[in-house]
Amino acid sequence: MALATVGDPKYISIRSFRKSGVAVDTPVWGAAGNGRIYVTTPPDSGKGKRIRNNPQIEVAPCDMRGRLTGDFVPAEAQFTDDAATFATAMGLLKRKYGIQFRLVMLRNRKTEPIILEIRDRS
Repeated sequence: MALATVGDPKYISIRSFRKSGVAVDTPVWGAAGNGRIYVTTPPDSGKGKRIRNNPQIEVAPCDMRGRLTGDFVPAEAQFTDDAATFATAMGLLKRKYGIQFRLVMLRNRKTEPIILEIRDRS
């Protein structure tokens, strides 16, 4: 349960890896629930492409600029198109970030967001 050590901070850093193995850290909003962390991302995002190629990631709590406030822990990411998981994730994110989340979703309404489900690496 390494993911539990990350907790439910306002920002998390996702470390995904390019095909070359180079790590790329990205600060994102995330909401914890059901032993997982849920993140939204546009379908054409760089982190989405990297995660599709390699679902093995690392996550750590950070501030809004990506400065770490804790240690990275190994995790695994999966995109989900399950309607129930999508609804759960969106509900958790809306509750946590309130009006800010709704405004970001309005601004990015051209494409439906993808839900990234982060769980402990098995």
